[in-house]
Amino acid sequence: MKLPQIRIGNKVTTTPIIQGGMGIGVSLSRLASAVANEGGIGVISGVQIGFREADFDRNTQAANMRALAKEIRKARHLSPDGIIGVNLMVAINNYADMVRVAVEEGVDLIISGAGLPKDLPGLVKGSDTKIAPIVSSAKAAQLITKLWLRRYDYLPDLIIVEGPEAGGHLGFSFEELEGEDKPKLEDLVPEVIEALKPFEEAAGKEIPVIAAGGIYDGEDIAKYLELGASGVQMGTRFVATHECDASYEFKKAYMDSTEDDIDLILSPVGLPGQAIINPFIRKVKAQKEKITKCYNCLSPCSPKIAPYCISTALIKAVEGNVDKGLVFIGKRGYKIDKIVSVRELIQELSIVIH
Repeated sequence: MKLPQIRIGNKVTTTPIIQGGMGIGVSLSRLASAVANEGGIGVISGVQIGFREADFDRNTQAANMRALAKEIRKARHLSPDGIIGVNLMVAINNYADMVRVAVEEGVDLIISGAGLPKDLPGLVKGSDTKIAPIVSSAKAAQLITKLWLRRYDYLPDLIIVEGPEAGGHLGFSFEELEGEDKPKLEDLVPEVIEALKPFEEAAGKEIPVIAAGGIYDGEDIAKYLELGASGVQMGTRFVATHECDASYEFKKAYMDSTEDDIDLILSPVGLPGQAIINPFIRKVKAQKEKITKCYNCLSPCSPKIAPYCISTALIKAVEGNVDKGLVFIGKRGYKIDKIVSVRELIQELSIVIH
């Protein structure tokens, strides 16, 4: 199979893989640069990225902006010729400021989900930074494309279609995910490709579609390329790499998990999420945890009704206190049984698709 290249400005991938952005602190400069050096697109997660800054508790937004700039610079130093992206959730309260920092630092690509990034083209105007929304349906792909065209005369540089088997927050309701007609990524990808055709024909420009959510091996990648995708986004597989920025204990939680351990939870921000059902999740399901510090990080979250602070839970997990924290994981993460290098992983994934 001839591998497609993903073009970001004047740079092109040699493998059609985007490493998914994983927060808090799971994918930072070390992982992103390693993936970029192997010909993929390495992605830094911007959510609460300043958690290690000394003033994070009292000056959260400034700490996040400062840390984002630092991580982009580190990644660029480690991979001067690679493609470096940033994942910024639309739901973060200082979204526009974080986009501005990423643009000022010359990041190649900004990926945005957890809401439709309606104003993103205006925020990157005049820069070389490319932009990609994450959608979970053909309708959402049409909506954001039409909106960007009308407001900014801008087509998405690529669109990521994320299915229900992804780790972390999902763009579906519980009813959709638990119903008999549960969405399937293999259906969503062709539907989005078809929905974008009129826009591509009118503009004379291709909009690459990237498949994401539950993609585990080379056979999965080949399957979605054959369905017409230009590439795939993978997060979970990159956690069990030496270069992943999370603690060893976090990676071990993936390796120790079983299929029955991975299930849907209701996140404090009101969205379904896919996570390991560990002692922490069982505890907060039974009794709301007292929130002593609110970071005002995500707009849909209210500390008065939230069962726990998602920032605190994610930080505890990534730093190694996994039984007292939240561990997001893709639906097939239980299959992981060892830690490898990014190079080994990409070589393994490439065997089938080559």
